[in-house]
Amino acid sequence: MAEDPRHPFIRNIAAVPWREFPGHFGGALSKPLAMPETAGTRHIDYRISMYQPMAHVARHKHAVQEQVYHVLEGEGLMEIDGEAHVVRRHDVIFLPPGVEHSLSNTGLVDLVFLVVTSPVTDDAPPA
Repeated sequence: MAEDPRHPFIRNIAAVPWREFPGHFGGALSKPLAMPETAGTRHIDYRISMYQPMAHVARHKHAVQEQVYHVLEGEGLMEIDGEAHVVRRHDVIFLPPGVEHSLSNTGLVDLVFLVVTSPVTDDAPPA
């Protein structure tokens, strides 16, 4: 149930269930911590994700959304516009709109990371 977006809230990560999202495969799970459907946010999608070994998100891009990833645990391979990058604990990745990307857990332990996306929808503004 979404909280009232006019009021602040405190949420414990342990209370939020893991979910599968479209385009994420092989044990790629996320906890939607603050997003429109779960917290009534209007401009931010904030989640923690856990990709089990070999899990991945399909290559995609966002028309208007920016994303910031912060790797907390594990190691993976992030492809950005066709170039592969090893990402690991303490790495922060910024993806501007229009950049094709994917992420795979290439390690033997879970890849855990935070993701902030803004705006919350990828609808291009009317021309």
